[in-house]
Amino acid sequence: MEYYPYRSEDLYCTARLKGLEVEVRQYADRLEVYYKDKLMEEMERIHGVGEARIDYRHIIHSLVRKPGPSPGIGFRENLFPTQTFRLAYESLCRFRGERADVEYVRILYLAATTMESEVERALSLLLESGSPFDYIEVRDLAAPVVPLIPRLTLLGVPDLKVYDALLAGGIR
Repeated sequence: MEYYPYRSEDLYCTARLKGLEVEVRQYADRLEVYYKDKLMEEMERIHGVGEARIDYRHIIHSLVRKPGPSPGIGFRENLFPTQTFRLAYESLCRFRGERADVEYVRILYLAATTMESEVERALSLLLESGSPFDYIEVRDLAAPVVPLIPRLTLLGVPDLKVYDALLAGGIR
């Protein structure tokens, strides 16, 4: 195992570590990224010159902020977490043309900030239908159901003397 201090810009770390000094522990099969002695990220180590694997969750926040995000850059293959996402992108290209890249990056952002499996389920349903879709439709299908919180109404003031008596009696 080797220890190296790195600036987080040298790694594709999560956005919250950008600009901070992190420690990377290199093992034969993995890398561990620590910030203030706390394990923040663990990833498989890639061997070979020019080899890389990028987790889309680490870069999606910056891609979604760009005015014209384009998955056509060098790490495009890393922007497809599953085959369903790849098929969805191809479908978006057919139906949305130039708008496909923007729509896909928004869908990927939704996957990174909610449940990737729910977004994949929504994409599968939309792909099966064969009709054009966009980010809004994916979001609506994948949206987590917000549970209704019951409204409680107190009928009078509770009598706390009962609890005082329990406390005064101690534990038996």
